[in-house]
Amino acid sequence: MTRTAERTAAIAGVGESAFGRSLDRPIAHLVTDACRAALADAGIAPVDVDGVVAAAAHPGPDDICAALGITRTFTAAPGIPAGAGPLAAVDIACAAVESGRATTVLVYYGYAGSKPGGPYGFHAQDPVKASYEMPFGWYGQPVYFAAWAQRYCHVYGVDPDELGSVAVSNRAWASLTPGAQRPAPLSADQYLASPMIAEPLRAADCCLITDGAGAVVVTTVERARDLPSAPVLVAGSATVAVGPPMTSFFTQNEDLCSFGSAVSGPRAFTEAGLGPADIDVAEIYDCFSISQAVQLEDLGFCCRGEAFAFHSEGHTRPGGKLPVNTHGGHLAYAYIPGIVHVIEAVRQLRGNRGAAQVEGAATALVAALAGGEHSTLILTEDR
Repeated sequence: MTRTAERTAAIAGVGESAFGRSLDRPIAHLVTDACRAALADAGIAPVDVDGVVAAAAHPGPDDICAALGITRTFTAAPGIPAGAGPLAAVDIACAAVESGRATTVLVYYGYAGSKPGGPYGFHAQDPVKASYEMPFGWYGQPVYFAAWAQRYCHVYGVDPDELGSVAVSNRAWASLTPGAQRPAPLSADQYLASPMIAEPLRAADCCLITDGAGAVVVTTVERARDLPSAPVLVAGSATVAVGPPMTSFFTQNEDLCSFGSAVSGPRAFTEAGLGPADIDVAEIYDCFSISQAVQLEDLGFCCRGEAFAFHSEGHTRPGGKLPVNTHGGHLAYAYIPGIVHVIEAVRQLRGNRGAAQVEGAATALVAALAGGEHSTLILTEDR
């Protein structure tokens, strides 16, 4: 595959706040902590940051810049919900750096999953859902994704018990990751003993509830090479929107076996001049096990209907041919949507993930959805 253009942006720093369920700290403080950690990782002072991309509406850029002492000339927000939003924010930061609009851009995302409303609050604000779906119990992310899992199992003849291979794989990685919220390994029998939430999805198929934040610093490749941490190059990126709007995407979509990853993935691969066979590690948005499996197929890592077998055969686990969600993902590490996947990919390509390090990792894919919107990043080590 031929690269479409040479990219000149790199990730120079990453950082996370403390995270967990029901933290007794305001989300603005957690975001500020993550930003400070990312800047320290990059060896960059706040005064040297001239761009900010907020992947979440709260806290706003004004608050973060005031807290950190940043004077910016470039500000943006992708306006995309959790999942794809933080990846799209990195994509925007790269565009700002490569166009000369900014030299150093701070990307941040904070999520307060355990606060009132939690992950259900977003959809509850939709008047269409409130009028036509919620009164009949057709509401909540587990219910939405259970419909996708039911359809997938029907179309491809998959036994619902096979869905557990994703959770088992992700838990294997979480057991190697300090600080993971669910570090205990999971066996197939333990998966089947997990309570049913929305058939066929069990508790182990559902992401964590997390309060926390993550941040990423993007600058030019040339500048990043002079900084303390090894730069990670953004070789390809794409953000797309497919299908109906969020109001009806999960409940009225014509195709319940494919996301926007089928479009954003090939575009990002083309831009990077790489293909699925060239990827050493993949960090794929796993709000539910079915979303990880479908994206794996959309992105070309296995054929349609084969994702759960691909997981059960051990290909995605430690020592497998395609390590996936090497921190445990949103099922087992933390649900700070999307941003923790970018951070994990950067750490893998730097080679500093300890027991969970993928030997020889030089390329990484990060993919995440937000309804019909989807974003894919292709990252490579600086060679």
